[in-house]
Amino acid sequence: MSVELVTSSTPELVEAMERLIPQLSRTAPALTAQQCADLVAQPGVFLFVFRPDADAPTGAASQAGSDGQEAAGQASPGAQGAGARAGAGTAPGAAAPILGMLTLATFTIPTGLRAWVEDVVVDGQARGRGAGQALVEAAVAHATSIGARTVDLTSRPSREAANRLYRRAGFELRETNVYRYKQS
Repeated sequence: MSVELVTSSTPELVEAMERLIPQLSRTAPALTAQQCADLVAQPGVFLFVFRPDADAPTGAASQAGSDGQEAAGQASPGAQGAGARAGAGTAPGAAAPILGMLTLATFTIPTGLRAWVEDVVVDGQARGRGAGQALVEAAVAHATSIGARTVDLTSRPSREAANRLYRRAGFELRETNVYRYKQS
């Protein structure tokens, strides 16, 4: 398996966003090609993607033993089938399909460079096989390498598998309140 830092948008990335975003959010629309390019071009925003080994099974049968979700929301109906089709038929020697992603946002404030993990999603067919762990570890290593003092994230308590993953990766639960202001 491999985790890559995306440096430019490609049609493959756009297709992966079309498959993965519905598994992350029921309300967020997939990104257009231009939106993918804009995301990747932002200074301080780093998009990591996960690929299984090229010879690893990518179909739904490879989920046996998975505990469901790894670092993402429940897959929407039909999302696993869409992901399986994307992995099926990968030509020998071709890159394995993108089956997960994570966004690391960094920003400098008076107390130093900080990092925030957002939009972690692993395709239903890749959950339970270390994809989320690999993405999180790559993001933390990158944040450390650029001098971030902390790396934060949030996860709903109902996402039990994701919360276990974050604790395994060294994240500690903070006693804090998270507030959100919604524009009307």
